[in-house]
Amino acid sequence: MIRIHGVAKSRAFRCIWAAEEAGLPYEVIPVGFGPGMKSAAHLKVNPNGKIPAMEDGALVLFESLAINLHIAARAGAPLNPGGDDHSRAMQWTLWAATEAEPAAMQWAYNTYLRPPAERDAGQAAAGAAGLSARLDVLEGQLGANPYLLGNDFTIADCNLAGVLFGAWSNNFDFGGHAKVKAWLDRCFNRPAALAARALRDAA
Repeated sequence: MIRIHGVAKSRAFRCIWAAEEAGLPYEVIPVGFGPGMKSAAHLKVNPNGKIPAMEDGALVLFESLAINLHIAARAGAPLNPGGDDHSRAMQWTLWAATEAEPAAMQWAYNTYLRPPAERDAGQAAAGAAGLSARLDVLEGQLGANPYLLGNDFTIADCNLAGVLFGAWSNNFDFGGHAKVKAWLDRCFNRPAALAARALRDAA
């Protein structure tokens, strides 16, 4: 059984969603933000002192998107596509981490994550502008396809949509990116995503 260390109101949400999509048995080992992340027990699975981490038999992984790639590999197609689409899924996963997430988090920290007194409106605007520029790229990729790589939902969708969940659920302005908004709505209303969202909402 896959053991996901973290809480649903964290990046562990992405891993819970991936496990639901894969149809693999899993359990969540509750480790929240705070001292628990620095405990000796948790540092054995994530020496960075962060969440999430994953155990799958003898394999221990940290980094949510890497965990998801492993989960998809366990599940096989269509979640983990083969051939050139496998390479494309890797590309969009790395793009999520290097292009989309930094801008999304700059906006998030200065919009809803930090206490109001610690937010910087200029940084929020810069993050929004940066994210919008990345969404221009994504809008072009989606075209007429329901998902990133075509007709099938893959781990590329799970990983990139997972990175954008905070923006989607906290009223980021998707004006000018109608295809992105429709894609996110489609992703987050899949049965597996709804199951993961229910755990997040209950936390």
